[in-house]
Amino acid sequence: MNLPNKLTISRFILTFVFVFLISQNGLVPVVAAAIVFILASLTDYYDGYLAKKYNMVSDFGRLMDPIADKFLILAAFLAFVRMHLVDDWMVVLILGREIVVTGLRVFALTKGKVLAAEKAGKHKTISQIVAIFSILGFIVFREVLTSLSQWSGQIEMWWRTGIQVLMLITLVLTLTSGIYYLWNNRKLIYAQ
Repeated sequence: MNLPNKLTISRFILTFVFVFLISQNGLVPVVAAAIVFILASLTDYYDGYLAKKYNMVSDFGRLMDPIADKFLILAAFLAFVRMHLVDDWMVVLILGREIVVTGLRVFALTKGKVLAAEKAGKHKTISQIVAIFSILGFIVFREVLTSLSQWSGQIEMWWRTGIQVLMLITLVLTLTSGIYYLWNNRKLIYAQ
């Protein structure tokens, strides 16, 4: 197994660590969760970079890299739903898109084809990661100000509004990229 594929697998492991840490109370676990999420996000960048640079692109990587991305992203969004920071209907739509696209990829595999991620999907992933980083920043900021007795309802309102706007942008990009992906692969869908 080459290094890019090992980095992809490490993203699954880091996701479990992230979920455990974000579920804990206090500043230290939240900061640790943010650091773990950053590390997991970096594995996403470097597995693709190394695979292309050193010609280590593999079918395993083309299939598992986007699945590892989805696993990390969805775990974060589900944690935020549990924390009442993100609306559940948004995450359900994001999850639905990911199930449909992954289902198409699995279907393509049964036909002997590997469908790689597309540019629109990469933009979607970036928007999701930005939203998650922003929400993690909100959580850390809230923990710091709460420990200093400086947190207020007005600050909370502004941050929650910002999170809502970011999530709406992310949702639009996510759904648009899913529609685009289905359209680009419509011949595979209609061939059945």
